[in-house]
Amino acid sequence: MRSNITSAVTALLQSKDIAYDVIEIPLSEDKKPVRSLEELLTTKGLDHNSVVRSVVFKAESGQYALLAVAGGGRADWGLLRAYLNERKLRMAEYDEVSEVTGYMVGAVPPIALPDSVRVLVDNSVSSYEFVVIGSGVLGYALSLKGQDLSSLMVNKEWGSFVKLES
Repeated sequence: MRSNITSAVTALLQSKDIAYDVIEIPLSEDKKPVRSLEELLTTKGLDHNSVVRSVVFKAESGQYALLAVAGGGRADWGLLRAYLNERKLRMAEYDEVSEVTGYMVGAVPPIALPDSVRVLVDNSVSSYEFVVIGSGVLGYALSLKGQDLSSLMVNKEWGSFVKLES
């Protein structure tokens, strides 16, 4: 399905002839995505664990890295620090995220990012037939085949970067 939203993400997908569906995510009064995303995805027949979260970190060196992760895992700080060869690492602040990625928190995709953003992809991203990613437009997400997303991220840094919750 094509919709009337336009972003660098939808432009990239269209240029590669990758099919996607647009998912409207209702916003709360303070313009934040609703917290019932799991319920929303379930009503659309999608696995809520298939959401690929784009988490932005800032290293002590000043470099930013984005971790794309699906499922219930949480970033393993020790693994990330070691992989990035950084002593200190923190989550990027709200305004840093949009400044560095060009997207608002709640709409950050794992693709169509500035070259200055180092992208790490957790192996969990390849575990789902369909994935849900940020569209680049607040209030909308995109559903596409996991294999298609993986093909767009083939030149990124893949590995195991999360702790699975028990």
